[in-house]
Amino acid sequence: MPRTFLAAAVIALAACSEPPPPPAPVAAPSVEPAKPEPKEQVKAPEAPKPEPKADPNAELATRVKRALEGEAKVQAAAIDVTATDGKVTLWGTAASAGERSRAGQVAGKVEGVKAVDNQLKVVRGS
Repeated sequence: MPRTFLAAAVIALAACSEPPPPPAPVAAPSVEPAKPEPKEQVKAPEAPKPEPKADPNAELATRVKRALEGEAKVQAAAIDVTATDGKVTLWGTAASAGERSRAGQVAGKVEGVKAVDNQLKVVRGS
């Protein structure tokens, strides 16, 4: 029996000495790598926007209009004022030649006025 045992042991060892068959290839799943969730963008506070520069012509016209409104002998509601580089133009109507003249004088006294172009028309009853 020792020889049978020995033969069985040799066969068993020979069977164990063979390398195992390689594993069957497994197809990897086609999964895209996970994209990170976009983080909420935190915006830096915006720099204060510079104030738009005031139009010096519009400012001058406004000052002249206020001066005319403050003059009791002038119907300022019937007068429009424009200004360009210190030259003020009065447009509209006046009830008399005196009112027309007075409006021109008032306009000429406003700071920044270099010249007055009085285009007011005298219309009775205006």
